[in-house]
Amino acid sequence: MNEPLVTDRAPASLAEPLAAARARVAEIIVDKGEVIDLAFSALLAGGHLLIEDLPGVGKTTLAQALSMAVGGSWQRIQFTSDMLPADILGVSVFRRQDEQFQFRPGPIFAHVVLADEINRATPRTQSALLEAMSEGQVTVDGHTHILPRPFYVIATQNPLDLSGTYPLPDSQLDRFLLRTRIGYPSEREERRLLTEPDRRRMLEQFEPVLNPEQVMQLIELAATLHVSEPVLDYIQALVAATRSHPEIKAGLSPRAALALVHVARAHALVMQQDFCLPDNVQAIFPALAGHRLQPIAEASASGDDVARAILESTPVP
Repeated sequence: MNEPLVTDRAPASLAEPLAAARARVAEIIVDKGEVIDLAFSALLAGGHLLIEDLPGVGKTTLAQALSMAVGGSWQRIQFTSDMLPADILGVSVFRRQDEQFQFRPGPIFAHVVLADEINRATPRTQSALLEAMSEGQVTVDGHTHILPRPFYVIATQNPLDLSGTYPLPDSQLDRFLLRTRIGYPSEREERRLLTEPDRRRMLEQFEPVLNPEQVMQLIELAATLHVSEPVLDYIQALVAATRSHPEIKAGLSPRAALALVHVARAHALVMQQDFCLPDNVQAIFPALAGHRLQPIAEASASGDDVARAILESTPVP
């Protein structure tokens, strides 16, 4: 691991806890450093993360470990087919003694929310998260309620070929800044899982390394990291390539291009840098673009395939 960055932009009081938080999560989720970096990058860019993979590879464990590392309040919502929006957002209850309605917050009111198996809920229930994820607030019965800051949703999703799942609508997918997969560990690291203590027991002894105030400072700090003109040229070249690709219905939007800059800065901060490099853009581009690129009906490649192909074919400054 790189030495903690100590500059005017990233004082040791922030850099050291960030590096320690990443290291603590890596103790729980072995052999998945790139996935952990993406999870922290989404957090420090002020966005949300979607983890899509088969059951049993550590999606929920990663979400729990990261939420515990950053401190603050956290809630786990187990999505089911019979869940209603009020089960997530909360409900107004009439208090007879006061003769008025009182709002009872739902589990969405937390700094870190684990939306487990989000695609098992109906589209109506999935859409209840839209305002929360994009605006940091919820509206119930005409009243707006502000969510805690930072507010970070880590959602897990099973592949669509599993029974009892509903595809996430495009509007919902776009609210996730990054989408990633965990995959199987290497043979060597899987042996560690078989011989070392259960990760669930390790989580029981997990102590927060950061706190919400520090996370907000890191989010503000990430937004100030320098992005040079050549790196901006590289980002624009990648975005332009998605818009002209023959197998894609529509390329990345200007909002997605701006998100690419934000996440590249956040990734640079996670990697203990005080400026953004093409390496940071390359590390996060497939996770940002793959779920936003919709192939045409006759296309043979998926959005993820196209994103990787564009990354390989676009010259690096």
